[in-house]
Amino acid sequence: CSSSNIARSKEDMFQNVLSQVAEQFSRAFRINELKTEVTNRLAMLEKRVELEGLKVVEIEKCKNDLKKLRDEMTSRGGVRVNCNCKYNFTDDGKKLSPRRDVPSYPKYTLSQETIEALKKPTFDVWHWEHNEMLSCLEYMYHDLGLVKEFNINPITLKRWLLGIQENYRDNPFHNFRHCFCVSQMMYGMIHLCNLQVRSHMCILMTAAVCHDLDHPGYNNTYQINARTELAVRYNDISPLENHHCAVAFQIISMPECNIFANVEPDSFKQIRQAIITLILATDMARHGEILDSFKQKVDNFDFTNEEHVKCLKMVLIKCCDISNEVRPTEVAEPWVDCLLEEYFIQSDREKSEGLPVAPFMDRDKVTKPTAQIGFIKFVLIPMFETVMKLFPQIEEIMVQPLRDSRDHYEELKQIDDAMSEKKKTESMSLGGKKK
Repeated sequence: CSSSNIARSKEDMFQNVLSQVAEQFSRAFRINELKTEVTNRLAMLEKRVELEGLKVVEIEKCKNDLKKLRDEMTSRGGVRVNCNCKYNFTDDGKKLSPRRDVPSYPKYTLSQETIEALKKPTFDVWHWEHNEMLSCLEYMYHDLGLVKEFNINPITLKRWLLGIQENYRDNPFHNFRHCFCVSQMMYGMIHLCNLQVRSHMCILMTAAVCHDLDHPGYNNTYQINARTELAVRYNDISPLENHHCAVAFQIISMPECNIFANVEPDSFKQIRQAIITLILATDMARHGEILDSFKQKVDNFDFTNEEHVKCLKMVLIKCCDISNEVRPTEVAEPWVDCLLEEYFIQSDREKSEGLPVAPFMDRDKVTKPTAQIGFIKFVLIPMFETVMKLFPQIEEIMVQPLRDSRDHYEELKQIDDAMSEKKKTESMSLGGKKK
């Protein structure tokens, strides 16, 4: 006070200090209140923006749906898009999530040349991108009259096909291209064998599309020997095929992917059971059993007999599943490389885990010719020749290429054997000179 020449009493000074302290506290509280208020307002604004943005997105989606469906609008109308269901279906906890949006894969317009080629086993499956294969599958369902027969919403068909594609893993062999390959061969056989009943066509095509869903790249033998979750879940009985079925119907159970939404419950139950039967028939452990059953029926085959037709459908999907060697060599041979790569990955893992290794999967024991000759001679040709008894028209376009493929690999084996013998002789000769 004396230095600033301000005359104040001690009480005034004390009161002044208290006032300043009180003002500082007041400001601090106001700042906190202001922070809280600003935070709350920001949160409200963010929520509002989010809600408004979602509304705009949903409106645009609805507009797109209406635009695409205006010519196919049915009495039920609209597309059900609100599904909160999610399914666990793989060992690693991968989720199968519904697609709310209108499928956006680029539309591929099929030329007349492609449309005709799709019906033939000579179709080259290596020249197509995923969106093109999706468009081809979509065309097949329309061309066979399945969309009309089962009142399938075209947008639902697109979503279902996308769901299928997304649930094939990126394995060397058991991938989406293999799915397309099998489905295209089935489409070709339906035309070649002149199958007419649309319910059978739908079951055959849908089973082919779904037959290897979420294949992990390791076969049933590995699943059982390694005691995987799939083997335990299905009691060592066709664990992979049971899993493919489960995934297929988990996808179909989602409303926006349900291509059978307009089918009566009793009819759907029959379709579901038939599809399951066909997918389970692709387990090669049952090959002999299924082929023997068909052989007993084929000479007196009755198309009005449900058991006969069921057995035929099982054999047809088996034919398509392992039909690569029916195709031209330049199309078929890369598939052998893909299969051997997948086999070698499995056998290497089996060796590292101390599990039994099949000789035909061992990179140290198998060659491309040895892998194919026995399979073509003892599995493929006998099965296709049996089908040929019922449909003689397949001989030239399917059975003869198998015979040519067998001869091709036998020639390759002779060359390999000659080369091995030559190396062996040269090695012995060099050994003798050293002595």
